Amino acid sequence: MNLADADQLLAPTPLPLEMGYERLDDGSLHIATRTDMHGCTGEMLEWWFRWRCDTQKYIWWHPIDHISSTWAGNLAADTHVGSEHIVVEKLTGIAATELTIQFRDPTEFFAPHLYRHARENSDISCAVTGRIGNGHTPPRTADGEVLGGRLMHMGRDTPWGLALRSHFYLGTDLPATGLTPVEVEREVPTDTAVALLQHAYNEFTFLSRILPGLHAAEHRDDHPPVAPW
Repeated sequence: MNLADADQLLAPTPLPLEMGYERLDDGSLHIATRTDMHGCTGEMLEWWFRWRCDTQKYIWWHPIDHISSTWAGNLAADTHVGSEHIVVEKLTGIAATELTIQFRDPTEFFAPHLYRHARENSDISCAVTGRIGNGHTPPRTADGEVLGGRLMHMGRDTPWGLALRSHFYLGTDLPATGLTPVEVEREVPTDTAVALLQHAYNEFTFLSRILPGLHAAEHRDDHPPVAPW
């Protein structure tokens, strides 16, 4: 599935690639991970990214791979869009890597009318989308858009919890620099796809174990939690 076909993620029906990776014609990589987050909701996931975890909470999230976390950009309390997550993390055995994740409005990736319909129809209950850049000073466009790759975390509420689809595109902007598909493939090797696939599944499985309790504690004044007995 090419990035231009991302509107397919707005439908709840299974895709040909739900868990795995593929090399695209331009040499870039597409990685797909599905994580069943039992007891979680899309509201919880979007709140998590608005909460903007510090390093301690970032390590709570993935105690194996996560190393450090700071934030920049637009830090408005009511949205994660416009914020930038500046992290150091491992990817399932790959050496620690500096990354910048710039969260963007979903309509940058999806047709606005289709995205709106999917939200209204409960085909999706959350969308966390953005641009991924290598390093803490990644290349950018003149307008400040981070160049490198893309990420999309798309969730749908079910009776048992959140069905989360995570899709990553690595090397997305490299062909525009004049690199051939073979050169792009050299820049984003297949072992990175395997590592990211495993990392993302582990990351959100870990998060599913702590997210409901954290969300309940942080919202207890507005939504008093119900005791489980």
